[in-house]
Parts: sequence; C-alpha cells; structure tokens
Amino acid sequence: MPGTTLISPSLTSSQTPIICTPSRAARELGLNRAEFELAAQLGRIRTVRDESGSGRRVERAEIERIRAEDGFPDTLRARVRLVTTTGAAALMDISPGRFARLARLGLLVPVRFYLNRYRVVVWQYLAEEVEEFAAREVNAHLLEGRTPETLRSQVAAGVDLRARNWRGRHLGFLLRDAEGDPWARAGALAALLPSDEVAAVTESPAERARLDRLRPVPPRHGAPGTPSADLAEELMTAQDPDEIMWLRADLEQALTEARGGSRKQETRRRSPRPSPASMPRRPGSLVRPQTPEAARERRRLLAWLRGRRSRNAGAASTRRSDGTRTCLRGT
Repeated sequence: MPGTTLISPSLTSSQTPIICTPSRAARELGLNRAEFELAAQLGRIRTVRDESGSGRRVERAEIERIRAEDGFPDTLRARVRLVTTTGAAALMDISPGRFARLARLGLLVPVRFYLNRYRVVVWQYLAEEVEEFAAREVNAHLLEGRTPETLRSQVAAGVDLRARNWRGRHLGFLLRDAEGDPWARAGALAALLPSDEVAAVTESPAERARLDRLRPVPPRHGAPGTPSADLAEELMTAQDPDEIMWLRADLEQALTEARGGSRKQETRRRSPRPSPASMPRRPGSLVRPQTPEAARERRRLLAWLRGRRSRNAGAASTRRSDGTRTCLRGT
C-alpha cells in the first residue's frame, strides 16, 4: 500500500520511519511519482536497495538532507523539470525546427518520451540541460545564423540519434540500479537487445528464463499488443548494427562474470565436509594406522566388550529376581 514503511528496525522510538517507501518519500519532498522516479534515476535522490527485495527505499537522512538545501522544494523541482521540443526551443530562444535538428544530431539527449493520441513520439528533455547547452559560448553558432554544412548534410541524410541516445541514457539508469550484480547487469543489457541476439549468447533455456526474470520493467505505453505498445517496444530495442554489437559484447562479458560467480557458489555448496582423519589434531596426539589387521582387532575387541556387557546385565537381572523372591517369602 502507498505510504507503508518498513517495520521494527526501520522505526525510531518516536515512530518516525528511518527508511521510507518511494511514495512516502515523494510526498515528503513535494514531488509526484514521475518526478521522484526521474530524480532517483538521475541521482538527485539517493536510494538504497530494500533487504526484502521489494524495490528501492529512501533513508530518512537523505530526505532531511534534500529538505535542508537552499530553495527547497523549488530547486528540486527545477532539476527534474521536463520540456518538449516546443518548450526547449522557447528556453533557447530558437525555432522548434532548429531545436529538433540539434536533437536529431545527438547534441541534446532526451530523458523521457511518450506517445500522443496520434501515436507520434514526443521526446522530453531536462530543462536544466537545455539551459546549460544554450549558456555555453561554444554552442552560440548553433543557435543563430546558418547551420553548419556538415550538420545540415547529416540531417538531410536522415540521421536521427534521439532513440539511440535515449536508450543509452536509460541503460545507464538500469546499470546504476544493478549495483555491481552481474546477473542484474546482464538483465539490464538484455532488456535493450532483440530476443534472437539474447538467445544467441545464452547457454540454455534456463539461463534465458533467468534473464527474462531479471529484465527491468520497461516504461508502459499502452496495453500490451496495441500499436502504441509495439511502437514503444521498437524504440526501446537496439536497431543499429554497431549498437547491437556493442550491447551484445557487454552482455557476453556480464554473463561470463555471472556464470563464474554462480559456479563458485555451486562448488562451495557441493564441497565435501572434512573427514575426521583430515581434521587438525592437537600436537602430540596419536594417530593410529588404519591397517586391515588393526581393523579386525578393533572389531574383535568391540564384540568382546558387547558380550561382556550382556553377561553382566544377565547376572544383575538374576540377582534382582532372587532378591524379590526372598522378600516375598519373608513377607
């Protein structure tokens, strides 16, 4: 349920949670859910992995740190404010067409996208990054006058790096959440590759199933199977041969590391327990040789001891019986 917090170790004596769910942290920071998710992905809000495996959490100290910053909450909202092509062009004081050309050439990288009612992709950019781009003197010639010939020729050739750059940025978010776990890293890389490429680098159906379980949940755009969902899936899948080759090489490396870690764990589980003979002994302790003659002598000695115990037990029973009869006769 939204707003629920972790129990016992996550509560102080005053019942203030020291670890909060994303929904509660978003409310306390004055953000909606989309703004909070973006802030966490960008590293503006530091999150920690929940020990129970139920997602990410935010520590109370992190919330207090952000709330203590100058200008809170306006500064935090400004750092996650998104603008479309029209809004970005207005911030840079250029035409939407010029901004679209700069974005197609990869000079500005989108951070989100959505599909409008006409199923047209609408790219969104961080307003903070747009303003920083416009403020750099080195970019002044791109914002006024004639676009350089090299850039115009690329646009005329149909170059459009917006989807690819978005995938690269999204992959960075996923790898940050993986936190060095090779299987989680492999799942993040597999999420951006075509299924046939993933099948080509996995060793078994079980391994492919494990990667499927570890694939991060993609951003939702329409119900599964609808044209909108199919278009969004196409945007989230690598298309260019060099991009596929790069992702596949990284996936192979991640799988190699993951398999090595799994095999080490399996070896530790299957390693035999040390036998008594191999256990360390105190200095000076005697280790008897286990020869066949010694083993037979040991069995004869054990049999003699068992027989002696049986004879002693029988004699004791006879004495107890005689004593009982004597008491009865005396009574």
